[in-house]
Amino acid sequence: MIDEKPESESVSALAPFRHGIFRAVWAASLVSNFGGLIQGVGAAWMMTTIATSSYQVALVQASTTLPIMLFALVAGAIADSFDRRKVMLVAQTFMLVVSVLLTLFTYAGLMTPWTLLAFTFLIDSGTALNSPSWQASVGDIVPRNKVPAAVALNSMGFNLTRSVGPAIGGIIVAAAGAAAAFAANAVSYIGLIVVLARWKPDLPVSTLPRESLGAAMGAGLRYVAMSPNIGKVLVRGAAFGFSAGAVLALLPLVARDVVKGDALTYGIMLGAFGIGAVGGALISVRLRQLLSSETMVRCAFAGFAACAFNAAVSHHAWQTSLGLFVGGACWVIALSHFNVTVQMATPRWVVGRVLSVYQTATFGGIALGSWIWGVVADAHGAETALIAASIAMLAGGAIGLLLPLPQQQVLNLDPLNRFKEPHLALDLKPRSGPIAVMIEYIIRDDDVPEFLATMAERGRIRRRDGARNWTLARDVENPAIWIEHYHTPTWIEYVRHNGRITHADAVIGERLRALHSGGEPPRVRRMIERPTTAGTALVMAKGPIEH
Repeated sequence: MIDEKPESESVSALAPFRHGIFRAVWAASLVSNFGGLIQGVGAAWMMTTIATSSYQVALVQASTTLPIMLFALVAGAIADSFDRRKVMLVAQTFMLVVSVLLTLFTYAGLMTPWTLLAFTFLIDSGTALNSPSWQASVGDIVPRNKVPAAVALNSMGFNLTRSVGPAIGGIIVAAAGAAAAFAANAVSYIGLIVVLARWKPDLPVSTLPRESLGAAMGAGLRYVAMSPNIGKVLVRGAAFGFSAGAVLALLPLVARDVVKGDALTYGIMLGAFGIGAVGGALISVRLRQLLSSETMVRCAFAGFAACAFNAAVSHHAWQTSLGLFVGGACWVIALSHFNVTVQMATPRWVVGRVLSVYQTATFGGIALGSWIWGVVADAHGAETALIAASIAMLAGGAIGLLLPLPQQQVLNLDPLNRFKEPHLALDLKPRSGPIAVMIEYIIRDDDVPEFLATMAERGRIRRRDGARNWTLARDVENPAIWIEHYHTPTWIEYVRHNGRITHADAVIGERLRALHSGGEPPRVRRMIERPTTAGTALVMAKGPIEH
């Protein structure tokens, strides 16, 4: 169902803080993010001292985003298939161990550019595992109408640490070296591990067997492929990441070569970016009330283009920092809006996978951009690379002329839960199949155009939720009779398919039943295919109508 009242009108930006577990995880994540940013400053600045080219410096940024691009879909399938709290615990513990090893290697003087990149890659592989579970857990912690505010608060929390963390990281690196920054990051994981270990979420228990990892990944990709609005978000997110990633990837070079600064200068400039991002998070909920989705995102593209251009032409740290303040706000406004759009358009059963595909697109764009802009900077200088990136950013905003983002709607994506597994005359096992389903409608001639339009949406929903070989046929002898037909590989997949129907999807089923002119509800036949020497036989299983 569609709620006529926008969520943001009735929910304040701070409403999620009323939930104790959200406050606890948010605060612990704040500390962990603080450590991560200090580690990032240490890694980026250390690379400027041991690297032999600008290309290697830019690869630090690429190594932090490449794991998300490579592993996000697997992590999303894990987030939807396993206890998300336990997944986050495993990820945080893994990052703690790798951070300790990074610290020891640095203290021992064993660090090379490629070793540093390897450790950075491993730490952010843990982030890639953690991120879909954490983002999908937001909907488990707070009610759905508070999800946009919770996403904005998570962005604000990260960027609160970004506003001061890099500057403190710069001080630590300048005073005690990169190893001290790496040690601080290792300690920062402990609080979040404790909070997650104590959290006992009350989640519904599924009665269905867990999907295999491959099947779960396939279901997530299928859902995205059959959801046009989500596809638009993926394209825009990838375009934003590709061009915007240049600023963060090349900022160490800007601090060292363009404004002639040191590690502290780099930290202060990152801090300005973080302060702007906090401001962007605070106003993002209000902007969603005032502006359309497309207008808000285009403004973010334009603002970040100005930030990149300013970083290229400025030779003063204060001027560059002022531009980074604007860039930070635009960064959060765009990325948080993409994230909210994906979450609000996705039901709980697949939200981790869809978020992971979004992250793959966005952070894949950042990783690719970091590499390409690093190559450009190596050949022509950081200033030229940033100017080119600003032009690419404006082009990314112009993509909205062809692929405008949809205006957000509040859909009821909770499971419908009307389907009850029918009593079967045959002794079917969960893996029995394939299952063929036929639904018969009687449609008046005057209603055929509306019926066909509604069936087009029904077919998209069926295929999106796992149906195969969906077709619609008309009886040539009795044209009033129409047959909807589809397959599922097994009986358990048929049950799983019907369990995925949401309240929003049910609107289509209700419209079709209203168009049906028979005295009885549309007739449903469920059959299991059986091979014979002459071909394939269908054995019918009786049961109630579908929704």
